[in-house]
Amino acid sequence: MTQLSVPPAQGAQADGGGLLPASDDPGQPPRRRRTDPRGTAGPVGRTVRIIGLIAVSVIFLYPFLWLISASFKPTQDVFDNALIPHVWQLHNYVEVWKAVPLLTWVGNSVVVTLAAAVTVTVSSAIVAFGFAYFRFPGRNVLFALVIGTMMLPSVVTMVPQYLIWNWMHLASSQVPLWAPNLFGSAFYIFLLRQFFLGLPRELFEAARVDGANYWKMFWRIAAPLCRPALIVTFIFEVQASWTDLVKPLIYLRDPKLYTVPRGLKAVLDQFGDGGEMRWEIVCAASVIVTVPMIIAFFVCQRHFTEGIATTGNKG
Repeated sequence: MTQLSVPPAQGAQADGGGLLPASDDPGQPPRRRRTDPRGTAGPVGRTVRIIGLIAVSVIFLYPFLWLISASFKPTQDVFDNALIPHVWQLHNYVEVWKAVPLLTWVGNSVVVTLAAAVTVTVSSAIVAFGFAYFRFPGRNVLFALVIGTMMLPSVVTMVPQYLIWNWMHLASSQVPLWAPNLFGSAFYIFLLRQFFLGLPRELFEAARVDGANYWKMFWRIAAPLCRPALIVTFIFEVQASWTDLVKPLIYLRDPKLYTVPRGLKAVLDQFGDGGEMRWEIVCAASVIVTVPMIIAFFVCQRHFTEGIATTGNKG
């Protein structure tokens, strides 16, 4: 008996082991089946990739794991490179709280960090919206000057800034740690401007027709649509302000006003090299002040990843 071959039905295209619907437009080329990129490397490739990721993770995690281990060791065993202490000293953390006002320093850092992050996010967003929305002569030149300030080393402005704060009788307070953020940051202005440029201008034109002023367009249209970028800016500044040591060293004199980095410097001077040589106390204090940043990252990692990914798309 002769076997008849049946051609593919009209409206479908043969593709390997299956049929794909043809395009509605006859002039369009037939669509190709998408392959799963995860399966192209095979099990060997996936295994190698997983092993590589684990190795890189161990390399990055080892210093922090060593720090945690050293914080539980006695003085003579701090630098033995053993991740599991032979003798556990839990009272190292108790001694830290008794020796220095660590809770006060953490509270000061929280206040300064939130003030710095909120002010720089709002001020940079306002300036970035102005550069993105308004058209005026010299706009590009002015924006280039703002971006050019990123090339200026921070050490160049330390003395002038100190003289200004000293003239205002605020050189020994926490105000200089966050108040300069009221004028925005060049990097954040550039980042947020790219987001605002990606917004359809028709939205703002419709809002103007409805009687909205510029402030309403910024707060009710631009800011909500660029929330991922604002979150990224906020997180970046939280990390930068929490770990900043230079400004507290310049302006803070009273131990009650110390932030976490300045307090760790005091702990290092007291218990580290040149002091009592009790490095386990220094390690315990370092772990305590590092934990809040780790918690903040895990809480905000979804927004952080979304904002970074959206930043790449806006580029």
